[in-house]
Formats: sequence, C-alpha cells, structure tokens
Amino acid sequence: MSKGRVLVVDDEAEVRKSVRLILSKAGYDVNEAEDGEAGVRLLAGGIAADAIICDLDMPKIHGIEAIPNFLYLYPSCPIIILSGSVTLESATRRFQPGVLSNKPGVVEFLSKPIDQERLLGAVKKAVNKGGSRDEAPA
Repeated sequence: MSKGRVLVVDDEAEVRKSVRLILSKAGYDVNEAEDGEAGVRLLAGGIAADAIICDLDMPKIHGIEAIPNFLYLYPSCPIIILSGSVTLESATRRFQPGVLSNKPGVVEFLSKPIDQERLLGAVKKAVNKGGSRDEAPA
C-alpha cells in the first residue's frame, strides 16, 4: 500500500531520479515533470497528488509561476520547494502571505544537494498535512 502520491517538478533529470528512488523506496508513488509547464499539465489532466516537490529555477514556467497554478488546481496540496539556485531566505521572502493570494501551500524549503532524511521527513509531514487528492478538478 502506498504512503501517498508525490509530484516531483524539476528540470534536472538526475534530481528527479534521485528523489523518485528515495521516495519509491520509502513507499511513495511518484510522478515526474521536467518543468513547471509539464507539472501544471499533469495536474490539470487529473493526476492525484498528496504533495508536490518543486524546483524554483526551471525553463518555460519557473517554480515561482507554477506554484500558484498548482494551488489553484489543488488548493490544499502541500508544496515542498527543493532548490539549489536561490538561498532559502530569498525563497522564503517570495512566499510570504499575500504572494500566493493568501493560500497555504509551501510547507518546507529544502536545498540541493538532497539530504535524504530531510526530504523524507518533509514529504511525510506534507502528505500527512495534505488531503488534496479529493480536490482534483472534475
């Protein structure tokens, strides 16, 4: 039985692969998207997501632009930012109340390279907090 479904949105194939392997081994189902546009497309297509892991600096649609779209499609889906291109402090400032129309969503900021223990802890917390599967678009 799966612990939950996680969407990993990152333009680096090796990062997606590493996250998928870590999460799959821990019992999660994982979907992958190579950028924000692909992530939005997957969610709009109706895939289930209990949590989303998203990079910030990607081609086509950056994480900063994709996250409000994710929250529009799955309003209570927890989002974990995993990024190596910005400091966590500047990322935190970007997601202060009001930036995302006062919608909750970003629950954790993790930096690259991936720390397996922190990743698993963040995903467990996010999935337990989530419940977004029931809110998928019809």
